[in-house]
Order: sequence, then C-alpha cells, then structure tokens
Amino acid sequence: MATKRIISDKEFGKIIIRTHRLARNISMRVKPDGLYLTVPPYSKTEYVMEVVGQYRSRLLESYKKIERPRINFDFSIQTECFRLTLEPGKVHCFTVRQTDDGMKIYCPSDTDFSNEGVQKLVRSAIVRAMKRSAEAYLPELLKMWSDRVGLPYKKVRINAARSRWGSCTASRTINLSCYLMLVPAHLMDYVILHELAHTREMNHGPQFWELLNDMTDGLALQLRKELRNYHTAF
Repeated sequence: MATKRIISDKEFGKIIIRTHRLARNISMRVKPDGLYLTVPPYSKTEYVMEVVGQYRSRLLESYKKIERPRINFDFSIQTECFRLTLEPGKVHCFTVRQTDDGMKIYCPSDTDFSNEGVQKLVRSAIVRAMKRSAEAYLPELLKMWSDRVGLPYKKVRINAARSRWGSCTASRTINLSCYLMLVPAHLMDYVILHELAHTREMNHGPQFWELLNDMTDGLALQLRKELRNYHTAF
C-alpha cells in the first residue's frame, strides 16, 4: 500500500496524497507548493481525484491567495531589518553579497526564471542571504535584551527553521530562525523575549506568561496572536 503519491497538476503544480491509517475521510490543504491530501488506507487514486474535482474551484481560490510568487529580477524584500534585491551579474551561479544597500543576489544574466530548478536555486540563495544577515543581527539583539531583562542564556544558534521562530533548550541554548529577519521589529523582539523567558520557565504555564507580560508591558498574548497571523514576505 502506497503511503505517499505525487501527481503533477497544471493548476496546483503537484498534488501530494498521503495515506494515514487513522484517517476516516479525505482532508485537503493548500500550501504554496501544491495541494496536500490525507486519505484513508486503500483509497484509490481515481476516487481521490474525483473528490478533488468536486472542490477544485474553491481550493484554487485559496491556493491563489498563498501561491508562491515567481522570483525574477523584479523581486525584492524590504522589511524593517532586512533588505534584499536581485541583480544580473558576471557570475556563473547565484552569488550572495552584503552591500551598503542590503543583501544582493547576483544572478547570471541569462538566468531562466521560468525553470523550476532555477526557482529552487534562487530561493536557496535567498535563505543563505537571510541566514547571513541573521547571524550578524540576531545575536546582538538577543544579548541586548538579555542584559536588559536580566535573563542570561548559554549560547545562541541561527537556523533556517520555517515551522517555528525560536526555541530554548534546558541548557539555555536559544535557537532563532533566520526567517525572523522578515517580521516587524516589535515581533522579532517578542520572539526573543519569549525564548529568554524560557530560560527561567521551561513551560507555558501561568508563571511563564506572567514573566513574559512583565517584559512586554502586558501585551504577551496580543503579540502572540499578531505573530501567528503574520505572513512573511518570502
């Protein structure tokens, strides 16, 4: 029994069908890179696609709202803490450089942005640029807040996690995602304070929220909600 099937689709790009032994019905979720389905065991592909057809119009409406924009020389990121542009250059591969105007990705002048392989490569270069900026910016910001609120940590690591903004281990190592470079400065501060609070309170109990509220002027829950609803520029 197949547990994962990938079907090419001219509208979604790809449809990913995953089988789950506990599933009783077909569930559907659109993501920037395609349509994801979870189906019960032994579900036939033909039947699954028939069900998709019944909801295709509605799913496409949702997909178009979150579909990844195709990156080309017009693409840029302009946030409070991070600026990035693409430029043609005399290079053989995507090259990331720090300039006075922010991060630049120099691309071969004949780059074919319609190619999906090229899109993956340029996106990887953008993540490298974010990580480089984050490694220079976030540790200093973390240290500033740590000194200000009196909550020390052991060390900091910068990663490229997309599923969580940050984390704190029992040994007080704080991990921060380079995707924080894309959020407004006040939400970046919130994530850092959230992780610093975990150096004292490792759970999300009442004492944790009381501590975090003290550090955010009583806005901890409001900031958490704002962050959950925030969609990054990339």
